[in-house]
Amino acid sequence: MTDASPLPSFDDLRERAVVVALPLRVRFRGLDVREALLLEGPAGWTEFSPFAEYGDDEAATWLEAALDYGWHETPAAERSEIIVNATVPAVPAASVPEVLARFPGCRTAKVKVAEPGQRLADDVERVRAVRDELGAEGRVRVDANGGWNVDEAEHAVHALAEFDLEYIEQPCATIEELGELRRRIKYLGIPIAADESVRKAEDPIAVARAGAADLLVIKAQPLGGIRRALAIVELAGLPVVVSSALDTAIGIAMGAALASALPDLDYDCGLGTSALFETDVAALAPRDGTIAVGRVQPDADALERLAAPPERREWWMARLERSLAVLSARERR
Repeated sequence: MTDASPLPSFDDLRERAVVVALPLRVRFRGLDVREALLLEGPAGWTEFSPFAEYGDDEAATWLEAALDYGWHETPAAERSEIIVNATVPAVPAASVPEVLARFPGCRTAKVKVAEPGQRLADDVERVRAVRDELGAEGRVRVDANGGWNVDEAEHAVHALAEFDLEYIEQPCATIEELGELRRRIKYLGIPIAADESVRKAEDPIAVARAGAADLLVIKAQPLGGIRRALAIVELAGLPVVVSSALDTAIGIAMGAALASALPDLDYDCGLGTSALFETDVAALAPRDGTIAVGRVQPDADALERLAAPPERREWWMARLERSLAVLSARERR
């Protein structure tokens, strides 16, 4: 933990833990249900929700973030509310108006592209539909999650450039590819944002050091917590967008605390994703294009209603125990 205080015991964490399963309105990131382990810490509720496919070492960093947020006070806030973007999954173009309606007041939309099994033509029509809904003054950004190689990304950027993109997020998987693409499309004036090249990298500053991105997407849980994320931002020296990792309202509140602590916040943040759930553990969906900064108390009835099945709780308990062991080993080094 960030202040060198001892880690809680597994028995303590197990007593505090609630595992929930939140149904999604539309399949997102290959998921129909988002599971999360919530903990009531001394400073308030916190979240541990690495995706199921992540290994224990990566999951331990998410646990570090959960313990930082639940066991310590947050840094001083620079703002009391955060402007957020709408998030449009890889839906058919005809479904775009319905999706955007769940994000009232949002002036910016992030659109998922490069979905496996879909074509560039599907991306073009989806982005076109978003631009039509937002109008000329709206901001449209796209996120490929590293799904293209350099040639595919260059072709896609030319196909999408007519929609006046704010930026393109993680078009390619590697830092080298991002740098090459940035060189090729520089004349178009479309910035490149790095996400996976920050949160899944051994060195989260490497992409900035290489000059391979114009801005960074940062997320509190994958980066090990609010304080660690703030340190990365300071070292990188690039503008940032604070986003969620499909968190529950508890994790979204952690992200909002990170966004509120930044001295500069020039981009709308990807912290409106509670709107993608059928229901959440607390109310933190966008209103008038913003969410409030502050800790969130989950609704007791929602925790009971959304409780994961016993076998899934035990799966998460085993994962929690392994991740805690990894953190303990790190502290002994």
